[in-house]
Amino acid sequence: MRRDSQIKEIPVDNNALHPEDTVVRRASEAIPGFAELSAEAKDATDKEHQMGFKQALRLYPKAVGWSILLSTAIIMEGYDVVLLSSFYALPQFNKKYGILTPDGTYTVPAPWKSGLSNGALCGEILGLFINGIVSEKYGYRKTMLASLAMMIAFIFIPFFSHNIETLLVGEILCGIPWGVFQTLTTAYASEVCPVALRAYLCTYVNLCWVIGQFIASGVLRGVLNRSDQWAYRIPFAIQWLWPLPILIGVIFAPESPWWLVRHGREADAKKALLRLTTRNDPTFNADATIAMMSHTNALEKQISAGTSYLDCFKGVDRRRTEIACMTWMVQTLCGSTFMGYSTYFYQQAGLPTTSAFDLSMAQYALGMVGTVGSWFLMHRAGRRTLYLYGSCALLGLLLIIGLTAIAPASNQPSRWAIGSMLLIFTFVYDFTVGPVCYSLVAEVSSTRLKAKTIVLARNFYNIGGIVVNVLTTYQLTPKPNGWGWSAKSAFFWAGSCALCIVWIFFRLPEPKGRTYGEMDVLFERGVSARKFRDTKIDIFRGDHLAPVTEVDSSSEKEAEKAAVVMVEKA
Repeated sequence: MRRDSQIKEIPVDNNALHPEDTVVRRASEAIPGFAELSAEAKDATDKEHQMGFKQALRLYPKAVGWSILLSTAIIMEGYDVVLLSSFYALPQFNKKYGILTPDGTYTVPAPWKSGLSNGALCGEILGLFINGIVSEKYGYRKTMLASLAMMIAFIFIPFFSHNIETLLVGEILCGIPWGVFQTLTTAYASEVCPVALRAYLCTYVNLCWVIGQFIASGVLRGVLNRSDQWAYRIPFAIQWLWPLPILIGVIFAPESPWWLVRHGREADAKKALLRLTTRNDPTFNADATIAMMSHTNALEKQISAGTSYLDCFKGVDRRRTEIACMTWMVQTLCGSTFMGYSTYFYQQAGLPTTSAFDLSMAQYALGMVGTVGSWFLMHRAGRRTLYLYGSCALLGLLLIIGLTAIAPASNQPSRWAIGSMLLIFTFVYDFTVGPVCYSLVAEVSSTRLKAKTIVLARNFYNIGGIVVNVLTTYQLTPKPNGWGWSAKSAFFWAGSCALCIVWIFFRLPEPKGRTYGEMDVLFERGVSARKFRDTKIDIFRGDHLAPVTEVDSSSEKEAEKAAVVMVEKA
């Protein structure tokens, strides 16, 4: 029997987009007291929409701290990416692991360069798939602890490697925990904070990347004048500075309340939420926030019940997986490969070794400034706008770099012009495409499939990165070992960047200001990417409906006949 008088009626906006009634009814049948849960969830959702940046910062300072702690692990990966590619410009490294060329210098052959760069990516692909399964079963915190312990152990291999084969093994093994860090930190950041802080904490991951790259360039610049083996061993040893303090901090970190809700542990989720927020805040209702999480989880169960990798390619989630994968792929196809090989690229463009390292440090310093600057612009412009116009700007810069490279190699001003354009390119990239990507992939995925969707997206990026690394290595390596394109390879990446712009315009939605529940409904109803921003939505419409009982088929037919007779009489 219905108890309408005891249920808080939820206001209905008939002009707003809403979940399918069948989805709501199935959820109300599966969860006792679903109407009361929806009323609490609506209150929490309304408060999230009204919450500004400063208020969110006052309410969730602990969440910000814990998210920053876990995301700092990404510094290690950003450090190693630049470290290895910059080693190719280090004479001491080339002498240890390279071969003697006819001109009397040592160099690492192009196939081994590709192998070393792609070895870490292969390890990351394995680590990512492991993370998607393990983190969903055991939680983010335990997975992070195990990965940090592995990182401490695996650093010994590249540090003590005496040949290039051992170095390759070390890169592959180190790639496994790096793969875990890539997605776990983004997923954790997106789940421990409200809508007002979500974009900032997710894009902080990109800042950690740039910080790692900057530190690597500074360390390599410092050992440039060393002529012994410590010129490359010291940079490897510095990687031990991060894992231990982060591991100690993670021991005390709370688990994601969203993960606890997905596993039916609402009481533990409330405890974790209280650890993430300011105590005794009169404006905060922890029960209502947990109700919002439970409501979103209940609707997602009805839209897509499974949580396996295969479920990411079924129904509504297929589109969400495509968007997440392509969003990350844009990062590697927009010409950002030049930044990873910046020191080596500067040398191939004709700059002295010391000038090349100085420019690379300036480049990553600009990247940090750009990432922080994106936080202010993202609040006004949104994610889609930054991604679209940022990619257009990168296309223009790539064309300028390519045109400048047409000048004769003996033209010194053109070499410095290429270096200057690359500095601007880094700033624009880290102002738009670089940081915004992390926010987008975390927001477009459903909460139940978040870890696995981000894993698939990042692996798609890594597989693309392997292809891009091979191409870039041959493009920048002089003949006869490579193609000798040097800076003219910018034309090639300008073409791929143009294709990315077309995809962004037609397929990338705008998640700014949307809760996870609202994103679920927008995808469920098939709203066009270009209409996401302006579509009015009410995810609680119909939540006051009672569960629908089974109706006998013969009774249905009799009712239909009676309705036909009534219409005929009318």
